Amino acid sequence: MSNIPAPSDLRDEQAAPLIENSATVVFQTARGIAVKLLSRYENSDSYIDKLLDGELRRTELEAADRALVTELVNGCVRWQSRLDWILMGFYHGEFAKCMPIVKNSLRIALYQMMFLSKIPAPAAINESVELVKRVKGDRHAGVVNGVLRNILRNLQSIRYPDRKENEILYLSVHTSHPQWLVRRYLTRFGSEQAEALLSANNQRPMLTLRVNALKTSLEVVQRELTEADIKFEVSPIHPNSLLITSLRDVRGLRLFTDGHVTVQDASASLAVQLACPKPGMKVIDLCAAPGGKAVMAAEMMGNSGTVIALEKYDSKLQFIRDNAQRSGVGIISPLQGDARVYAANDGADVVLVDAPCSGLGTLTKKPDIKWRRQIDDIRKMVTTQREILANAAKLVKVGGCIVYSTCSIEPEENFEAITWFLSSHPNFKLDPAEGHLPAEVCQDGYVQTFPHKHRSDGAFAARLVRNS
Repeated sequence: MSNIPAPSDLRDEQAAPLIENSATVVFQTARGIAVKLLSRYENSDSYIDKLLDGELRRTELEAADRALVTELVNGCVRWQSRLDWILMGFYHGEFAKCMPIVKNSLRIALYQMMFLSKIPAPAAINESVELVKRVKGDRHAGVVNGVLRNILRNLQSIRYPDRKENEILYLSVHTSHPQWLVRRYLTRFGSEQAEALLSANNQRPMLTLRVNALKTSLEVVQRELTEADIKFEVSPIHPNSLLITSLRDVRGLRLFTDGHVTVQDASASLAVQLACPKPGMKVIDLCAAPGGKAVMAAEMMGNSGTVIALEKYDSKLQFIRDNAQRSGVGIISPLQGDARVYAANDGADVVLVDAPCSGLGTLTKKPDIKWRRQIDDIRKMVTTQREILANAAKLVKVGGCIVYSTCSIEPEENFEAITWFLSSHPNFKLDPAEGHLPAEVCQDGYVQTFPHKHRSDGAFAARLVRNS
């Protein structure tokens, strides 16, 4: 690949302001907002979905532009290492140290060139060039223009790492995942399955709507979606859940505002189904916010019984209240408390432990997690998970059960957590998931889903019954 010379002042050696002149230049276009958000993300600890949601709430963009901002931001984060591999080959100097506005304008244009076929490449280039020109002037814009047009001429002949020489590096770049994660998956799943999983993580996320049987039926929801010209598919693992690909903002959907559907991944629904909550039972959800599992449990209980929805942070209790009210369930009691030490006067029939976890099963929805997490983060999570599980054992009555679940596919957070629990709590036993759920979502007595196999999040669940 040939390179385009860049002036030295394009570098950002001393962590210059995110976007210079941002106080005087208003980023009002979809691409300008995307550049601003990506620059904020790089220089903060915030997750991209929080930044994106906050920005879109403040703007008055049309629906199409809001969708474009979301696509550009998530797409650039999702494919970051692949985009940067290409840009480093064409950018003269250290690409990682160039100014955020230059770096992210290049990423956004390249993402459009590679992944958004409806946007002509020259138009994508021109938008980024004009954005940089507006903020930094002709000199910088000229460099951006030169780099991008050089890439466009050579796009079909981009060279990636040689797979035979270094498969970890190849998959890390080509599927845009950190090398430590690629290495783990190659070891656990082998080359073919690891690549399938990594590729599935890069698919655009689907919105999953679970039907509220207290208010409506699957057939009615399907009919209303069809009449609204919203395309959907029935989940292959949870027949009461529908996968939506053509809807980005559910808040404007009447089915949602009326509480006929709830946004909940099919894998999360399986965990509640595994718990088998019945009318009149007492259920404790130890890590409840935003309340999806508590609400589903209340629906399965026919709105009869008690559901205590515990949440560590008081600020999140309103999410639980709102979801319960919209769904029409009145048996949920939101409560602030720490799941590691919460105590109850009498035992529960079901204790749900939707444990804090790495979230590495949710990369289609939250692509930045793969760049934010390290192997040590998983190990740190394990301590908290075990503390919550140990306390859950004190809250369930004899004959009742704990359902432990995560949105992770990492064994330390899943199988190993249950092995530890059963060895330290001999009065509990594993109740095999195969007795409650279809075999295709079960593995060795547990629920285990994968994005590339089940069209859902990667998730885990185990049902633990107290015998004495």
